[in-house]
Amino acid sequence: MKSHQTAQTMKPATAAKKLGVYLPATPAEFQQGVVSRAELNELQANPPEWLRELRRNGPHPRPVVAAKLGVSIAGLARGGVTEPLTSEQIEALKAERPEWLEKERATQAEVRKEAARLKARNAEQGDH
Repeated sequence: MKSHQTAQTMKPATAAKKLGVYLPATPAEFQQGVVSRAELNELQANPPEWLRELRRNGPHPRPVVAAKLGVSIAGLARGGVTEPLTSEQIEALKAERPEWLEKERATQAEVRKEAARLKARNAEQGDH
């Protein structure tokens, strides 16, 4: 039986996902190593300059791009956005307001509205 506890580690891709950054844009030493839970917590609590820069300017992974544009990841794909985007590119899309973006934002708003309606209904039924 083991008396010591081993540190939980994760692959760089998992850590990048948890940090909300695009893995290929991270430093080589981050991409090639493993990240412990303690290291991840430290990166989140005290992000180094490279992490702050990635979060500020990108390139951003699709979940972050979708959130910044107010659409789903599937909506990005339907709009033809398959690559990571920088903050500048995201702002340009917001300014251009292409038809696909407006349509996907409306779809996302309907999805949120329906989710809120179902949550309220379920809460109401739970009271009875």
